[in-house]
Amino acid sequence: MKGPLFYSKILLFGEYGIIKDSKGLSIPYNFFKGALKVTDNPDEQAVKSNKSLCDFTNYLETIQNKGVVKFDLQRLKEDVESGMYFDSSIPQGYGVGSSGALVAAIYDKYADDKITVLENLTRDKLLKLKEIFGLMESFFHGSSSGLDPLNSYLSLPILINSKDNIEPAGIPSQSVDNKKGAVFLLDSGIVGETAPMVSIFMENMKQEGFRTMLKNQFVKHTDACVDDFLQGDIKSLFSNIKQLSNVVLDNFKPMIPKQFHALWKNGIETNDYYLKLCGSGGGGYILGFTQDLDKAQSALKDYKLEVVYNF
Repeated sequence: MKGPLFYSKILLFGEYGIIKDSKGLSIPYNFFKGALKVTDNPDEQAVKSNKSLCDFTNYLETIQNKGVVKFDLQRLKEDVESGMYFDSSIPQGYGVGSSGALVAAIYDKYADDKITVLENLTRDKLLKLKEIFGLMESFFHGSSSGLDPLNSYLSLPILINSKDNIEPAGIPSQSVDNKKGAVFLLDSGIVGETAPMVSIFMENMKQEGFRTMLKNQFVKHTDACVDDFLQGDIKSLFSNIKQLSNVVLDNFKPMIPKQFHALWKNGIETNDYYLKLCGSGGGGYILGFTQDLDKAQSALKDYKLEVVYNF
């Protein structure tokens, strides 16, 4: 048995900011994917995943009582008992939505009266899905916006205007003739954990100075980046990304692995590339933007880069 594929995602803009109602833009990333499977010869990874699914099933039983979503728990339990696991190439702790894809797969297969991708996706339906997915994914992170599973489930770019205003987005088609600019992933080689990073952020939010910086700088540049990206205004986009990269380096240092502080600063000073957090940070992937991929690759030759999007 093998279920349908669900893909990883990349939050291009909006990490941390969307907690405080900034805009955000999330896109599917088809390089990594996962599917529910049953096999007669489980390896160590499959056994570990199956145990996690067993715990997740017990958790789903508790949230079902909240009346937001109903699952065919009997069938889910039987499948888990028969060894079902999530066969995934999505790296965990890398900020590309490994738990989101799993949540989407479970909802797709076991939710009663599920909202399907083929329906007319009204704002109410999108918000309902986001609420359900947020509840489900909280099992993995302590709290969740529900956006990662939503992106994985719909496999569409999603524009977050505010907490209560989300919509599928059309992103500019990638230019074919002159593909010098790119969005890329830089592998930090470190596994990050979401919960401790979010906890540092929430602690910082108690300080008035941090809240002011978030509103007047971080959210302002994030919103501008989303608008620039969707409008294809590359010049303004890179001006705002540079400022955003600077704000993150100054104010989100714990979320950037120490050995990347100098590399981050170097990008801002040379303009060869700009780095930003991919997800909650602390490790995993770092997101990069460049107007000249050759320059960025040369400056970052010691690191593994994956191109996500070309300008």
